Parts: sequence; C-alpha cells; structure tokens
Amino acid sequence: MPKRFLLFESPDKTLVSLVVVTLIGFYSKFYTGPAALWVNNSLSGVFYEIFWCLLFFFFLKKCRPGIIAACVLTVTCLLEFLQLWHPPFLVYIRSSFLGSALLGTTFVWTDFLYYSAGCALGWLWMHWLQQ
Repeated sequence: MPKRFLLFESPDKTLVSLVVVTLIGFYSKFYTGPAALWVNNSLSGVFYEIFWCLLFFFFLKKCRPGIIAACVLTVTCLLEFLQLWHPPFLVYIRSSFLGSALLGTTFVWTDFLYYSAGCALGWLWMHWLQQ
C-alpha cells in the first residue's frame, strides 16, 4: 500500500500506549464483575497514574522517566489530600464524571499504595518506550 494512504507511517508507541491505558482505565471505572468495587475505586488508580506518566512522557520525551513518575506521584498525592477539602466550587467540579475521575471525591489512605504502584509501572513503561 502506498505510504500516502496510511494514516500513520509508524505509530508512536507512546500514543498507542496512551490509547490502550485510557481504554483500560475507563473500563476499570465501569467494570461490574467480581471485585467490582475494588476495581472501580482502587485498582483504577493504577491506570490513572500510568496515564498521567505516559501523557507527560509523550510531550516531554527528553525528560527522565523517574522525574516524570515522581512528579506525577507528588501531584496526585496532593490531589488525594485535596479531597479532604469541600468548598462549593470543588463539590460542583466533582459532581461530574470527568471532575470526579480527575480529582476524586473521597479521601482514602490506601489510594497512596495504588498511586505508588501506578507510578512504578508508569516508570517501567516509559523506560521500555525509551528503548
């Protein structure tokens, strides 16, 4: 097939990874099978972290994966603490699906474990993409 008919000559592995992680992440929020509550509310945090790592890596290819993962972990941990604060404007933002997916709604200490695991996997993924 001539190259002019191909959408991508060689799809960027990071972009493909972002699409895959985004689809898995959304699926994890709507999953209804065994352990659905855990998958929806805890395991989905792993995919959330990986997504942010890959998104920043997509735009900052020269940045070291460890720096990206550490920054993502720091910001998302701060966002977790922000869930303890309930001013009207944040309550309004969190009332939508996108707002609750991005900012969360309820502070849970165990989320830090999933954030850490997600950033560790994100770091490994970014390291693999650099190869």
